[in-house]
Amino acid sequence: MLLETIHSALRGQLGVKKNLISLVDDDESIRRTTTLLIESFGFRATAFESAQSFLKSGQLHETSCLIIDVQMPGMNGLQLQSHLAAAGYNIPIIFITAHDNKESRQQALQAGAVAFLGKPFSDELLLQIIRAALPQDDGTAMTK
Repeated sequence: MLLETIHSALRGQLGVKKNLISLVDDDESIRRTTTLLIESFGFRATAFESAQSFLKSGQLHETSCLIIDVQMPGMNGLQLQSHLAAAGYNIPIIFITAHDNKESRQQALQAGAVAFLGKPFSDELLLQIIRAALPQDDGTAMTK
């Protein structure tokens, strides 16, 4: 018990975040590199190859921010966003896509997405957007 308390205190001092960032992308290399990037920012990260695998994972309730690819087999990113909204989940969503188009961007942002990024995106930009999207201690998202 004492070791757990010390470990928790050290994690807080080292800046390790409790927030879980979930990534849903059908491209394995994107999942791997983006997960490592998110972890390098100090967040916990988990990745899924499909919307269905994310929904079945049990991670939905722990997810503080969701990064979703727009185009995926099965349920695409926009459909996942719609599904989560219909089920009453209000998770900040960041879309990433290699196929940026005006209609998808507009639909995602009008439905409440925090951002819509074209691949490739800069590490710094992703970190800024994640930080802005995460709830603060008072329950609100950070603003500039």
